[in-house]
Amino acid sequence: MTQDNGSSQTDDNQNFSTKLKKYFKNLFDFSNYDVKTIVYVILFIVLIIISLVLLYFIFFIDNTILYRFVVEFFVNPVYNLEFVGIFLFIAIMGIQGLLVPLPSELVLLATGMIWGWFLGGIMGIIGSMAAAALCYYVSRRGGRPLAEKFVGEKAINIADDFIRKHGMMAIIITRFIPFIPFDVISYTSGLVDIDVKKYLIGTLIGSIFRAFFYATLGWLLFMRYDLPLPLDFDLLPLNVIIEQSNYFNTILIIILAGLGLMIILYYLLIRKLEKKKESN
Repeated sequence: MTQDNGSSQTDDNQNFSTKLKKYFKNLFDFSNYDVKTIVYVILFIVLIIISLVLLYFIFFIDNTILYRFVVEFFVNPVYNLEFVGIFLFIAIMGIQGLLVPLPSELVLLATGMIWGWFLGGIMGIIGSMAAAALCYYVSRRGGRPLAEKFVGEKAINIADDFIRKHGMMAIIITRFIPFIPFDVISYTSGLVDIDVKKYLIGTLIGSIFRAFFYATLGWLLFMRYDLPLPLDFDLLPLNVIIEQSNYFNTILIIILAGLGLMIILYYLLIRKLEKKKESN
């Protein structure tokens, strides 16, 4: 009896080892994809690596780097360019969607610092649409093959079925809730089978509250110290820099926590839909 149990445990270990080897072999096998898809997959991997390195710098090297980056490469340039700065803002909103450590929520905070809560909210909606479109396009082109390798084609197909039934409403709700990562929803939408028109309309409706929410937070943060634009770090008191940096870092942590929660909920939803499909 003991020998049988030992033999069964050995077989289980061998099966697990075989499955693990097969999984990693499939993970790095791109022989079935064309050159363009492979380029997009490589782009995704590079962006993930860059994002992880930036996160390490933010939390372990210099906790003011994120705030300084937003101010020096976004707030000050956009403010100094005046009307032309609007176009720079839209471009930055698109680019930020490619980097995890610079989520759109932090850029939306900056709109309130530059333009105030109302105009900042309007600009936030425009910028959100630009970021949503770019992330969706990139994910549509090369994200699905990579996602299928990590979570399996079956899980993605089940997600397709869910989106076909609740597509636009799901986009509106997830866009509306401020602490659900905006860019992750954009990438996920590119992975599944959702019509681009429904995606953009849902994004527009759901982005209105989010844009004004963060623009108002940024405006209140800015008004608290009545800071003059453009901001000069040589003139800012250290306690102000640290406090505002912590404010930005806290928002980033909340967004990352929201991402973690989304992954867990997605896994549970896929399991539930998979069991429901098997029972039918």
